[in-house]
Amino acid sequence: MFDLEQPSTWLNIPVDADLIWCFPATPLEQVQAFARTLDAPPRRIVVLGSTSAYDAPSQSTEYPPPWIDESAPIDLTKPRVQGEEFLRTNCGAIVLRVAGIYGPERNPLDWIRQGRVGPSRKYVNLIHVEDLASICLAALERGKPGEVYNVSDGTPRTWKDICETAQQRWGVTAAAVKEDHLSGKRISNAKLRAELGYALRHQDLYEALALIESGTE
Repeated sequence: MFDLEQPSTWLNIPVDADLIWCFPATPLEQVQAFARTLDAPPRRIVVLGSTSAYDAPSQSTEYPPPWIDESAPIDLTKPRVQGEEFLRTNCGAIVLRVAGIYGPERNPLDWIRQGRVGPSRKYVNLIHVEDLASICLAALERGKPGEVYNVSDGTPRTWKDICETAQQRWGVTAAAVKEDHLSGKRISNAKLRAELGYALRHQDLYEALALIESGTE
């Protein structure tokens, strides 16, 4: 067992182990203290971050919003981003900036049913949990230390489009919610596809949702 908040567990990691870091790398002081205990760093460290790292204030009113690749500015005031950048620059960690995760028991149609989201012009970027798991392994095998890769299915959609399709195909009616005037983001996964050579299993959101709704996924 490993728990960042319990230093007594830090030495449980085998010296030659690869690491997939799947919880927020925060607080920074704890992340730095953990890194100092690694006498011999693991062969690979893959850190699961979030595309919210790109939520830095912007004056752009462009719509649809511009595509965001790994060269875009990040918000270093966020504790999680500080921890990820420390691991990337000091430990050679590969950082995966992950879009919204969906899959069985994490169904976007349920989010609509529950009124958590509703029709708006805001763009959302998603990735199926099975693709994310496979991408983690691809990053361990082929990722370059210190690099960042955006993880999404590469097809941003607005919640308005998703809600309309949910109504047409599954009879899911969106609850009345306050209009979200934010534009959201459009995340590019070109680097992921080019450098890791990963082919998405669930590239079509609606086909994946059909499998989830039918209970075959």
